[in-house]
Amino acid sequence: MRRYKFTISGNKYNVEIKSLDEDIAEIEVNGTSYQVKLGHEIKTPQTPKLVRYTAPLPPKAPVLTSPGLSLIKAPLPGTIIAISIQPGDQIKLDQPILILEAMKMENNIFAEKPGIVKTVRVAVGDTVMQGDILIEIE
Repeated sequence: MRRYKFTISGNKYNVEIKSLDEDIAEIEVNGTSYQVKLGHEIKTPQTPKLVRYTAPLPPKAPVLTSPGLSLIKAPLPGTIIAISIQPGDQIKLDQPILILEAMKMENNIFAEKPGIVKTVRVAVGDTVMQGDILIEIE
C-alpha cells in the first residue's frame, strides 16, 4: 500500500502499510509483520504567544499640580471597594488609602507623599476610569 522510512533515535526503519481497516492496520517494519490498533490523533495544544513590550510604565499616582497639592489618580479602570481616609486626615508616605477592584483583583492605592487629605472625590461603589482623580492631598 504505502512505504515509509523512519529514523527514531538514530535507528532506521522501513515501514510498509499493507492494509488499513477502520482502526486496525497491518504493517511491516523491517520485514516483520504487525497488527496495530490505531488510536485517536494526539493534538498538541497551541501555546499562546506572550507579547512583552518595553514601553515605560505610566507614572504612579500622584501627579503634582502645584507645590503643595498632590492628586492621587486611578492607575486603571475599576470600582472603589474601600476607602480608609477622609478629608482632614493626616496621612503618611506609603499609607494605604483606598482599594480599587480592577479585572477581578484588589489593588491597594498608597499615599505617595505625607500630608493632609484635602478632598476625597470618590465613594465606595464608584466606577472610575484610568486617570480619574481620586484624592487630593495638601
